Amino acid sequence: IIANPAAGKDIRRLVAQGRVVSNQEKANTVKRVLAGLDSVGVGRALLMPDLSGIAGSVISDWRGGMRAELLDYEPTGWQADSTNCAEMMRTAGAGCIVTVGGDGTNRVVAKGAGDVPLAPVSTGTNNVFPKLIEGTLAGIAAGIVATDPTALSAACRRASRLDIAVNGQLRDIALIDAAVSRHQMVGSRAIWDADNLRQVWLTTATASAIGISSIGSRLREFGMFEQKGLQIEFAQAGSDSEFDIVRAPIAPGMVAEIRVASWSEMQPGESIHIDAPGCTIALDGEREIELVSGAHASVMLNPEGPTVVDFDAALSLAARRMGRSQ
Repeated sequence: IIANPAAGKDIRRLVAQGRVVSNQEKANTVKRVLAGLDSVGVGRALLMPDLSGIAGSVISDWRGGMRAELLDYEPTGWQADSTNCAEMMRTAGAGCIVTVGGDGTNRVVAKGAGDVPLAPVSTGTNNVFPKLIEGTLAGIAAGIVATDPTALSAACRRASRLDIAVNGQLRDIALIDAAVSRHQMVGSRAIWDADNLRQVWLTTATASAIGISSIGSRLREFGMFEQKGLQIEFAQAGSDSEFDIVRAPIAPGMVAEIRVASWSEMQPGESIHIDAPGCTIALDGEREIELVSGAHASVMLNPEGPTVVDFDAALSLAARRMGRSQ
């Protein structure tokens, strides 16, 4: 279990109406996850230690039959903690990793999880990858995936991802969206002003999503597991070029008018050059990469993204397994 203390606390609480999820609520969610895991016979749960003490407080309060313990890891408070702990969990033989956070949390976890299925529980801001699901149910679903050999094929699905390369080397990944921002520095990281967007690439564009990917759903709808992508070019303010206007919810309580100059579908394996010196690239809503003059960058739709738990399918398996005995 990886619970991110920083999820749900960025600048969008000031510029939009994003909810704040306290560390106490995250701890309560993890406790419910443990109860769900315990109920389906999971024998051991590993928790990522954190400087806010979420995992430590959960383990101190745990009274179930399952072993719950902290990874032997010294947290730093940086996002690399989630990547490093996911890799340690994979090496330790984890059958499933429950993430408690947002799109950004799952992005960094996916970098270390390999093929271990992710059960993503939403506590972030503009969440598309993780789902709003009660913690007990998430624990039951993750427990079934970890203990039932048939669940990997019956209740897990492979998502795509976006690979960002700089000067020919893989630099980072995005699970939902990669966006070129006119900001020259990472700054407060979070993307909340659509006027600063130049280009966006998406792996998901559903009408029920909020955030940057919602723009894509106004042009062409497709789900996370359809192995499709979308590229969007935005018209610059004051430009004389033709553009279409779409209205999309880019943040909680913020519905913006977006000037779309052009768009096209992306195919798996397709690599597209990013021509944006002096800009930044945001990954899943947060600016991460600064592109200096002379840098050569590209984005590719990679069909070999993370394996994700289908909560409905996993819970159906659990219901049959937990049904009344004769």
